[in-house]
Amino acid sequence: MSFKNKVVVITGAAQGIGQGIAHMYASRGARVTIGDVDADKGAATAANIRREGGTALFVTCDVRSEEEIQKLMAATVEEFGTIDILINNAGVSRFKSLFELTVDEWDDLLNTNARSCFLATREAAKIMKSQGTRGSIVNISSTRSMMSEPDSEAYAASKGAILALSHAMAISLGKDGIRVNSISPGWIETHDYDALSTIDHEQHPSGRVGTPEDVARACLYLTDPDNSFITGTNVVLDGGMTRKMMYEE
Repeated sequence: MSFKNKVVVITGAAQGIGQGIAHMYASRGARVTIGDVDADKGAATAANIRREGGTALFVTCDVRSEEEIQKLMAATVEEFGTIDILINNAGVSRFKSLFELTVDEWDDLLNTNARSCFLATREAAKIMKSQGTRGSIVNISSTRSMMSEPDSEAYAASKGAILALSHAMAISLGKDGIRVNSISPGWIETHDYDALSTIDHEQHPSGRVGTPEDVARACLYLTDPDNSFITGTNVVLDGGMTRKMMYEE
């Protein structure tokens, strides 16, 4: 898949999954805008992409802020002229007892994970619509939108909201030629992959834990213009874990 000269905005791309997505799009010829609250890591990621021969812009962006999301999109258009693809990846997790989780903590997590998808999609779609771009948007949800561990209420709610937002926005934006899909990753190791145990890998039907590159390849597939029939869907990317029955022995 070639994305030569396509303009891709990725939130939360300074590290982890977002960083892997940014590098992969750049390696396929895309011009990438990295939006992240971490200025040092974001600038370093953009610099690394440029060092590898890619094209990247870093814009400091706290996705909890409507104004900063608007500035992210405006800076992208000023630098590259348009927006073709948006990957809503920014997110935080917080696992805390239901009885101890505060309203402020709940609001902060929902605003970071779910509201940001609404705001960024709205602002990018305005640009895509005004320029007649047949755009594509991918929202990063989680398998925790469908299954849970204890003390994960806020995170699960945010990822479930992203899932619902994605199919709603796909219907609303379809008439404007804009596709919206989501990806629900399972265990994606973003730190020390070599430190994982044999059991970590073998419990997955696929035989291994996932990597940021796995998520990035799914993004490429969903945003490839040749796949214009795919919209409003969710790709579960978990090595088969959500299909596996588990019993304690």
